[in-house]
Amino acid sequence: MFGNIGWGEFMVLLVAALVILGPERLPGAVSWVTKSLRQVRDYAGGATQQLKDELGPEFEDLRKPLSDLQQLRGMTPRSMITKHLLDGDDSILTGNFDAKPQSSGGPASTGPPPTVQRESTPLASGERPPYDADAT
Repeated sequence: MFGNIGWGEFMVLLVAALVILGPERLPGAVSWVTKSLRQVRDYAGGATQQLKDELGPEFEDLRKPLSDLQQLRGMTPRSMITKHLLDGDDSILTGNFDAKPQSSGGPASTGPPPTVQRESTPLASGERPPYDADAT
């Protein structure tokens, strides 16, 4: 919930609350905020459970488009390039060429397994280099 607040910002908020509320009222304010957050979380959980009970199996049909939408919200330009153009291998972007790519389990990972590059040896005199028809 507060994933965007770092420790520095949290300390500034704590000092500001201490100055504004004073040391006498601060513990009561903190307990009120925690009770309120817990109550809101319980209300949200109850609403979700009530939706599950009323919709029954149709609730899962509603959750699928919402989960797809959540995946789209998480798509950043970097993750889109990694997933669709680089087949999940972000070593070009990170510079970490030794690590194995993490497959996201999406459609990009359903293709054939990547071929293992053999150690290249110099060609002998008069030997023709290998020809790849797919590459040309």
